[in-house]
Amino acid sequence: MFKKSILCLLAGSILVMGLDSCASMSNTTKGTLIGSGAGAAVGAGVGALIGKNAKGTIIGAAVGTAVGGATGAIIGHKMDQKAAALKAAMEAQQAAATVETVEDSQGLKAIKVTFDADMSFAKNQANLSASAKNAIVSFAQTMAAEDMINTAIVVKGHTDSSGGDKINQPLSEKRAAAVGDVLRANSIAASRITQYGMASSEPKTDNAADAVNRRVEVFILATDAMVQQYAE
Repeated sequence: MFKKSILCLLAGSILVMGLDSCASMSNTTKGTLIGSGAGAAVGAGVGALIGKNAKGTIIGAAVGTAVGGATGAIIGHKMDQKAAALKAAMEAQQAAATVETVEDSQGLKAIKVTFDADMSFAKNQANLSASAKNAIVSFAQTMAAEDMINTAIVVKGHTDSSGGDKINQPLSEKRAAAVGDVLRANSIAASRITQYGMASSEPKTDNAADAVNRRVEVFILATDAMVQQYAE
């Protein structure tokens, strides 16, 4: 437990420093600096460092080896390109989904896609709407491309705060599973997907009971295989 706490603190410190110092740089430039810096020293299995702080979540790295500067730059560029492709795909579906680039606990570029409540889940339900399914199918098709097959996909289901964790924890797990099922049915290997139910622990707003908190977030992370794919 002590070692795990130290790792989490170290990862958090590196992430915060990286965000403060690199805020105005392009993702490719960030990848170069991060790939050659201290962030490469923190390795963890997918999800091992997933936090529960809504305003500063650390996304678990899928990379457990050191990443060179040039490799970090290439991965940063690839994530930029894929984020743009995902945004275009979601716009084509007129989906209520947000695509953004983030950093994992390794300091490498990652992608976060949030499928919002309006297109996803009714209160106390884990059934995806037709529009949500179409958007996730489009997401899967984009992620099945050759340049993304060496990424890991982390799916996090969320609820609002009504009902309590006894209800919300299994509900959030079912919401993550609903998205995972569509991904697996559309050419995404099960080995790439990890699912988590977060209940109401990561609200998007100060009002944790707000419907906007009924959502699923999907993270695309570089893996050791991707690092080897683009190793300099």
